[in-house]
Amino acid sequence: MILAVDTTSEFGSLALRRGEKTLVERQIRAPDGFAQTIFQAIEELLAKAQMPLEEIACFASADGPGSFTGVRVALSVVKGLAEAMGKPVAGISNLRALSRFGRMPLRAVMLDARRGDVYGAVYGADGKPVTPEIVGKYEDWWPTVPDGVELITFKDARPLAAAVAECAAMDGPDGWIDPVGLDANYVRRADAQLFWKDR
Repeated sequence: MILAVDTTSEFGSLALRRGEKTLVERQIRAPDGFAQTIFQAIEELLAKAQMPLEEIACFASADGPGSFTGVRVALSVVKGLAEAMGKPVAGISNLRALSRFGRMPLRAVMLDARRGDVYGAVYGADGKPVTPEIVGKYEDWWPTVPDGVELITFKDARPLAAAVAECAAMDGPDGWIDPVGLDANYVRRADAQLFWKDR
């Protein structure tokens, strides 16, 4: 049983997965942030599935790229629950999770990185990266993408938690880690750091 959490954008989500099946998924919207509502939402999700927290084998989190604060909320929640329950965690890239919405053998995934940039990567149907995740200009990145890919953007797929859980299930216990080792996948530094450098 995997509990997945995504709070990396204004439209977050939660999902429970057992084996190859998503049991329940819930979208949560928090324009003012998820910190005040996320634990209640998890409690309600578990109650709906009639699933005690003790039965969760792995706590999975979308670990970015995305909202810097949102990424930290999901990671903190997952690490805290896993530590308390003595269970492993899985950190899943948003780009990799988005690739699960594709149907083609090669899937180019793109997210808005702001500042005129995009996050991009190419994944195979097996969920493994074909090209590394990058941040840069679309016009620089797209010519490097292999021919015959299926382009997937965030607007094509929402919510994301079920895909995060699917990726964690694909990795299996051998790919899960101790909560201490879970960290954010920012791809680039926070805007505050970039602004400071530009001064």
